[in-house]
Amino acid sequence: MRSIANHLLAIIIPLCFFACAKSGEAGIKGDGVFRDEGNSPVMIGRQVTADLLAREEYMMYISDHCTAVHYAEVCAGFGAARLAGVMRDSTTISKLSQRYRRVIDEGIVNTENHVDANVYGILPLELYLQTGDTIFFHQGIHLADVQWEDPRPDGLTNQTRFWIDDIWMIGSLQVQAYRATGNETYLERAAMEIDAYLRELQQPNGLFHHGQGAPYFWGRGNGWVAAGLAELLSELSANNAYYSSILDGYRKMMEALLRYQAEDGMWRQLIDHQEAWKETSSSAMFGYAMSVGVRKGLLTAPAYTKAYQKAWLALVEYLNDAGQMTEVCVGTGKGDSVQYYLDRPRTTGDLHGQAPMLWFAYSLLVNSKE
Repeated sequence: MRSIANHLLAIIIPLCFFACAKSGEAGIKGDGVFRDEGNSPVMIGRQVTADLLAREEYMMYISDHCTAVHYAEVCAGFGAARLAGVMRDSTTISKLSQRYRRVIDEGIVNTENHVDANVYGILPLELYLQTGDTIFFHQGIHLADVQWEDPRPDGLTNQTRFWIDDIWMIGSLQVQAYRATGNETYLERAAMEIDAYLRELQQPNGLFHHGQGAPYFWGRGNGWVAAGLAELLSELSANNAYYSSILDGYRKMMEALLRYQAEDGMWRQLIDHQEAWKETSSSAMFGYAMSVGVRKGLLTAPAYTKAYQKAWLALVEYLNDAGQMTEVCVGTGKGDSVQYYLDRPRTTGDLHGQAPMLWFAYSLLVNSKE
């Protein structure tokens, strides 16, 4: 396990993130700074990225309804690319481009027309933003556009299924398409979709049941929601018709998460059950969502800065020497009892856990840069 500094040191802002990566120092602006190699976002991010790049095969998603590179690998590659971009690490960007160019060159199947397949588009769109390579742009924008090729009568994508995961799966793709094009249509789609999901799924306490017939506040499912809301609100204009309702839903969720955060900074497999084990993928997603909210001025109470800093310091303790996160819940369908969730297997190195750790490291570095 990684050792962490016993206290927060004086603020030192690095002059260049790439140079910091070589020297092993990285500043986090705010209440303090993490400079120890055991908790530096630069060093942690590089270790998790190295683990991703060392994997010879893609993690694939093959089911009766879709086939594609698995969304967990997609989200890890997306996080690694954003992190490398803020560090100005052209070497890692090149390696990531080579890794995912194979999807195009080798004709890896993507069946489209399902949220778990189309979300792949966030990765090539990020690689396009980092490299300017239009082959990635066309691959990603196609997946964003076909998501609305035959919308429902109410204007929502025909991929709508009102699963909480979709707030990330649909929202992040449309937001990435906006970032790549500047076309407000993509943001409008995302806002309309997520507003509908909030009205349908958010509970009075601010959290989200795993699904219909599963009235349990599963950690990672709520993590997808938190990250998806933060991703959209990081770009959505306050003039948008859906902005106020989405911001309200996001703040209600963040307030609830503050209440349920463990003393050490983690969140649990079932958010509201003290007997549940502490789970890393959800904790990283919640920390990421809060750090984005603080940076964007959406969350102004000092408690949120303290909460996401505690979450990061706790999470680095769960990273092993191979750059892999431990205590990651395996893929989990809707359950019919509390015990079902408590008994779910825990694994190490699952990309469901690697991905949000990369998002979190990226956000911390952006916070320090700004």
